[in-house]
Amino acid sequence: MNIRTGKIDLFVPGRLCLFGEHTDWAGMYRSVNSNIEKGLAIVTGIEQGIYAKAQISDRFIVESPIPLYEGNELDCPMENENLLKVAQQGGFFSYVAGVASYINENYSVGGVKITVTRMDLPVKSGLSSSAAICVLVARAFNILYDLKMNTKGEMQAAFRGEQRTPSRCGRLDQACAYGVKPVLMEFDGVEIDSRELHVGASFTWVIADLCSHKNTVKILADLNKAFPFAESERDSLVQEALGKDNQAYVKRAVRCLEEGDAEGLGTLMKETQENFDRKVMLSSTELIAPVLHSLLKDTVVQRLTLGGKGVGSQGDGTVQFLVRGSREAEELQRYLKDVKGMPSFTLTLHPGQTVKRAVIPLAGFGTRVFPASKCVKKCFLPVLDQDGVLKPALLIILEQLTEAGIDEICLVIGDDEQEEFDRFFGNVPRENYEKLPEDKKKLQWEITEIARHVTYVIQKERLGFGHAVWLCREFTREEPVLLLLGDFLYRSDLDRNCSRQVMDAFIHCGKTLVSITEIPLPDVVHYGILSGQWENNEETMMKVDRMVEKPTDDYAREYLGVLNARGEKKYYATFGQYVLTPAVFRELDLMVRSFPGGRNQAGQTVSPEENDGNTSACADRGIFSSSREIELTSALQKVQETEGMAAFTPRGRCFDIGLPDSYYRTMMEYGKP
Repeated sequence: MNIRTGKIDLFVPGRLCLFGEHTDWAGMYRSVNSNIEKGLAIVTGIEQGIYAKAQISDRFIVESPIPLYEGNELDCPMENENLLKVAQQGGFFSYVAGVASYINENYSVGGVKITVTRMDLPVKSGLSSSAAICVLVARAFNILYDLKMNTKGEMQAAFRGEQRTPSRCGRLDQACAYGVKPVLMEFDGVEIDSRELHVGASFTWVIADLCSHKNTVKILADLNKAFPFAESERDSLVQEALGKDNQAYVKRAVRCLEEGDAEGLGTLMKETQENFDRKVMLSSTELIAPVLHSLLKDTVVQRLTLGGKGVGSQGDGTVQFLVRGSREAEELQRYLKDVKGMPSFTLTLHPGQTVKRAVIPLAGFGTRVFPASKCVKKCFLPVLDQDGVLKPALLIILEQLTEAGIDEICLVIGDDEQEEFDRFFGNVPRENYEKLPEDKKKLQWEITEIARHVTYVIQKERLGFGHAVWLCREFTREEPVLLLLGDFLYRSDLDRNCSRQVMDAFIHCGKTLVSITEIPLPDVVHYGILSGQWENNEETMMKVDRMVEKPTDDYAREYLGVLNARGEKKYYATFGQYVLTPAVFRELDLMVRSFPGGRNQAGQTVSPEENDGNTSACADRGIFSSSREIELTSALQKVQETEGMAAFTPRGRCFDIGLPDSYYRTMMEYGKP
């Protein structure tokens, strides 16, 4: 087990159920009555949540200086009898103790100390502050003790822990583990399936505390009477509303979100609430909710919103309104505060960030293909493309980037290489151009068009791969950027090329992303190796836990294997395409500032005095290799630790042109149909 020393920072948001409340527990009854429909819900994390620091301890300790906890703390031995006793007592500490007891039962761990440093999430408002703290505890154990749980695993641990308390909350609450993004969840008996949703436009909600009272325990008790078998017409209506009606509403809501249809989604919120009131409300007096329904009918509110509905278990707890834009959100919040005395906050879901820029580091002599590199740069070595045309390798890369939707391309070149690139992108002399067949003339115009999208960055000092990437920081404009290696070509097995697949995967996960490919164990010593847990059933998206550059096969066998669905251990190397977020460039900037003789953001050499204290800290983190180079892997490792990182397996193959033997294989195989 790889135990992480030092403190880690954690944030887990609350959650908002947009559609499908109550269907998580209702779907569980399918284990008894197969005629009950599967539960289906759309849940999202919100921007408010719980912030904490955590570290290894010999006991289980939860403390906080914030007023909510009134100076109370939990200090308990990591023993099940003690933890379960606290869990069964109820109250805030019951949740954290419940999760700790579940972890203690199922994993070989010590204790942790968690300090809650901030909390801006309203409690007892249908936003699952209890689920957020449960996920936070599960994540603390997962990271500190390297338990290799993926997101669903953390959700499972949080749910099982919460089930040990008197609360018995539903299973959709733990969707906050996904962060601030919408998730479609399906509940089939004891089975849970979930997937992240993409949104086609920005959607803004105002969520308000109704400042009234609701009894969630009574609501759940009353509605559970309709399950597992309907014994009255009222029971049948409840099952119908939470079953087939809900299935239809949620599927329509998914379409509205993905298509960016705010008007349609607002209308659907109204329909869903009306259906809930007609078929479910009379089953519990708590659901009559006079404050909620009065606000939904308020003419000022209706003017400013596209639709509204209750939150969580419904009742007079919290309400959500979909608004037209930021101006309407501000006006609604003022009205709720000044006239109704109700505090509120906003939630905005944005479309996944698209990648429009790419970086290709190309500076370097090409020692491994010398003496060919005396005549031609490695990236200009000819390769037979799949269209039967012999092209410089770089042109194949650039064509694929254009096809993938990249608008701007930055080439990192040496200070003596500009002329060679200008010659390639320039026009063919007229006498030669006239000799070309029509298809080759068209290709020349395509090269000229591609050149309009190319920017150069000059790398005067060769301080490592990370340094080459860092030089492009202004080109990125604080937006995600696709990074490719200049000595690899990619051939896709799908209609979408490999770059497009990687970019789409980034839109899906929203995190720094590394493409990976499976390799045999004996080959790990030649590559950067990543390990983690699969986040989807297709085993294409991985939550990265560890990155190691060129490990031994013994080390990889013990620490870096990734289990597949059949229980087999596989090994994954970098595929050569990355999507880097601004966080990576911030880490690179810190490394460059700390590098002896490195440069600051203004491009000025950093003096030894400026470096004082920083170089040793960077050496402790393993930032610099033995050759004193700035490594991209080190920046990625830091981002993985602080913000998380994803790995993705494109459907395709990569071809190396950087070694004579591999270049020969590329020549023989790349252009084959």
